[in-house]
Amino acid sequence: MNGIVYKSTGSWYVVKGEDQQFYECRLKGRFRLKEIKNTNPIAVGDRVVFHQEEAPEKGVITEIAPRENYIIRKSVNLSKQTHILAANIDVAFLVVTHNNPTTYPAFIDRFLVTAEAYSIPAVLLLNKVDSYSPDELAEVKYMAHMYRDIGYECIGISAQTGKNIEQVKARLEGKTAMVLGHSGAGKSTLINRLSPSLQLKTQPLSEQHAQGQHTTTFAQMYDLDFGARIIDTPGIKGLGVVDFEREEIADYFPEFFALKHLCKFHNCMHLNEPQCAVKQALDQDKLYWSRYKSYLQLLEGDDTYREGEK
Repeated sequence: MNGIVYKSTGSWYVVKGEDQQFYECRLKGRFRLKEIKNTNPIAVGDRVVFHQEEAPEKGVITEIAPRENYIIRKSVNLSKQTHILAANIDVAFLVVTHNNPTTYPAFIDRFLVTAEAYSIPAVLLLNKVDSYSPDELAEVKYMAHMYRDIGYECIGISAQTGKNIEQVKARLEGKTAMVLGHSGAGKSTLINRLSPSLQLKTQPLSEQHAQGQHTTTFAQMYDLDFGARIIDTPGIKGLGVVDFEREEIADYFPEFFALKHLCKFHNCMHLNEPQCAVKQALDQDKLYWSRYKSYLQLLEGDDTYREGEK
């Protein structure tokens, strides 16, 4: 039977079969030898073939269909291994908060670079807009202006009050989306607002550290009642990009890539080369220095962002 993986715990997988029933499946042993650099050979969103066991609602996954795309990051504790957060995604949402907790540009840019590399449309959801002071809201609006200017879609929302949630629904309809962000950014609250019947568990921020407490332990996909699917992911503190060559990193910054053909050298790294169009645009304030700083960090091999880094 064909099915789609809705939940992965690392050893068991919840699969929704073509009969619309859910099955708790294990992975046939030989698949564990493939892609040994990954901590999870199967990810939420994967399309699989499985056969039912004698026990009711149990199955064994025997085949994994080729992925259209996926979001991958370095594992937190095993730096040489990678973890696929989700596969076969139509759109990736990053829930961004100005504070409580703070989402810094370095984290946003790593997310966007990863989405660019795997050809996944990305949307920034600037959450908690109802809770900011006038000065804080001005900073949020500037951030939205910056990323819109680059070409990214940004929606200011309040998952708590429902502000602009209809815009998010319109962006989601008929699609499979992934939602990513720090713990406490409001991912589960957002999903509850999109589909109140789900009643996902939420928790307040830790007062001591102003960071979210993990309420999502494993990635899990949910059917929404307006014809969409959304993948909730555990709140992550680190986001490391994977398998990028130094020479190709600038190509995943769209505003840099657009100027590449104007550089004197076709292999310009936008560092100290003469007649570099990117450096000239920076000097003329036509590009954003925070983006260039993120580019330099990636270029220098600092490819893993950890929560709290600016």
